[in-house]
Amino acid sequence: MVLQVFTKTQTMETKLTTLLDIKYPIIQAPMFLVSNVAMVKEAMHGGIAGCIPALNYRTLDELREALNILKAAKVSGGSFGFNLIVNKSNLKYKDQLKVICEVGCDFIITSLGSPEETINQAHKVGIKVFCDVTDLKFAKKVEALGADAIIAVNNEAGGHRGNISPKELIGELSSQCNIPVISAGGVGCKTDIDKMIAYGAEGVSVGSPFIASIEAGVTDEYKQACVAYGAKDIVMTERISGTPCTVINTPYVQKIGTKQTWLERMLNKNRKFKKWVKMIRFSIGMNATKNAATKATYKTVWVAGPSIEHTKAILSIKDIIQKLIH
Repeated sequence: MVLQVFTKTQTMETKLTTLLDIKYPIIQAPMFLVSNVAMVKEAMHGGIAGCIPALNYRTLDELREALNILKAAKVSGGSFGFNLIVNKSNLKYKDQLKVICEVGCDFIITSLGSPEETINQAHKVGIKVFCDVTDLKFAKKVEALGADAIIAVNNEAGGHRGNISPKELIGELSSQCNIPVISAGGVGCKTDIDKMIAYGAEGVSVGSPFIASIEAGVTDEYKQACVAYGAKDIVMTERISGTPCTVINTPYVQKIGTKQTWLERMLNKNRKFKKWVKMIRFSIGMNATKNAATKATYKTVWVAGPSIEHTKAILSIKDIIQKLIH
């Protein structure tokens, strides 16, 4: 297959650019505590889509305010969306979905659960729904439910990643599914985007390269860590959400370890307690991640993927986009 490439004078049309009316087939991925309104505004001005986790907002009023700001800031060639955790551990999910559907956005990305209710409610108000998947079985399920596209989360993604390589996962999903496949993971430069398109993806979801941006609201220490560390420094941990998640292997992560405690492992084997253990671990882990991202602390639990290998300086969102498309 011939690689499709960007030029300085051309945009690149794929099914994703058509779906979201954007210039380039790139989604600035939703990142817990990192993504914010300023980043998404700049993403839209740069001709791509931007997405924010709804859980980045403590209250529904804050979520509503962010939606209204982004609606007012929307420009031609850019789009914005929100990410919803749709499993039972997110007690805010249904209220968040209601607010998003009331105010409106271009798309929703669902993660970690069944997207059926989200698809049904969002489609009523013209919002497109993309679903995170890690294998063909789940991809076929969300396609049958009416998803507009699949986010193929591969084994090079940051945060909650899959177990299959980009080439294998994209190839299988693009050949077996009839909706667009968007690759998530392993993209830190233009060559990586060309590669994912060649495998059969209609676009890419890019997260970690945007952490070290001027607009990101995290600490300078977190941003600088993405510059100083590389792919070899990324490890998997079960200590954040109960689901394996990639983080930078800082001295603190090495100290606390990356495996669940013996008590958590024992309780997770009991169906009655499993849900509650996961909810408690999620709460503790998210609080630790928040503190590391927003405060100067030695307890550094910085979520990132191996694509930080290409991060060499703290740049503006505009400049990071230019590096990805040229």
